[in-house]
Amino acid sequence: MMLYLELNLDKLLITKGVFPGMFGIDLGIDLGTASVLVYAKGKGIVLHEPSVIAIDRNSSKRIAVGEEARLMIGRTPGNIVAVRPMRDGVIADYQTTELMLKYFLEKAGAKRLPFFRTRVVVCIPSGVTEVEQRAVKQAAYQAGAKDVKVVEEPYAAALGAGLDISGPTGSMVVDIGGGTTDIAVLSLNGIVAKRSLRVGGDKFDEAISRYIRREHNLMIGERTAEEIKIAVGAAIPEGRPSADIDVRGRDLITGLPKTVKVNSQECYVALEESVEAIVAGVKEVLERTPPELSSDILDKGIIMTGGGSLIYGFDTRISRETGLPVSLAEDPISCVALGTGKVLNGF
Repeated sequence: MMLYLELNLDKLLITKGVFPGMFGIDLGIDLGTASVLVYAKGKGIVLHEPSVIAIDRNSSKRIAVGEEARLMIGRTPGNIVAVRPMRDGVIADYQTTELMLKYFLEKAGAKRLPFFRTRVVVCIPSGVTEVEQRAVKQAAYQAGAKDVKVVEEPYAAALGAGLDISGPTGSMVVDIGGGTTDIAVLSLNGIVAKRSLRVGGDKFDEAISRYIRREHNLMIGERTAEEIKIAVGAAIPEGRPSADIDVRGRDLITGLPKTVKVNSQECYVALEESVEAIVAGVKEVLERTPPELSSDILDKGIIMTGGGSLIYGFDTRISRETGLPVSLAEDPISCVALGTGKVLNGF
């Protein structure tokens, strides 16, 4: 009897035009290594949180998610662990990813009731395997989604940056995220040439940590490395003008707390290997691009999206190396999430 009532309620809601506006919700998710952005159809971006979850080791229960959990990294007692379940743009820990996704879906307004239909578009790096793609879809289903569609990040980034990729002209996007960098040339609503690198914001942080340890004998945490990257990070040799930062950590020789000063030129040296890998990836995609589309890119230039593109001088560096005009998207961090919103309209 209950099942009959639920099915008839579904039918009534659809007939009256209430579904899916009131009893369904369409969400676009940028499931990134560093952060998760959720786009709700008709509302815009409703959630932007770090992709971190804190769990009780003994009970496997969720303690905190997002910004609250990020603040716990490196500061938890033995029974609590704060982890980032996404690594290099893919799921590294399935169970914790499912817990995190469930929390974010509920926070964004998704309900787990028979007549609530949550449709979800999830972005994935362009270089993932079929197994990794299925893992993302399955995690979304287990978290409460009824319909799931996956799209490649450079495609969503291009849409979110406002590029018109429906016509027979070429557009090039470089999306630098926390775990991966996706480089693609798009035309006629498809990807013509692409390259996905396991280099991104996390690798930048690791490179800075290694440099500080090697040159200053100072051990720092990943949060401190990220702060250095944001404050004085640079992708060009001249660095930022008169930029330096006081860095606190543990002296590897004495074991005592110590403060050192790090400038922008040092940060450039630390990041050079990772930056050069991305530049080489851009050149490789350009080499594989058909000549007709190459002429379009020469006119339109390259668009950079993602949080990593905000490193000082990155657009200048790529422009110097390729001889092409390079520009940052209007809202680099939100481009992929905004792109999922446009994909939702045709889902």
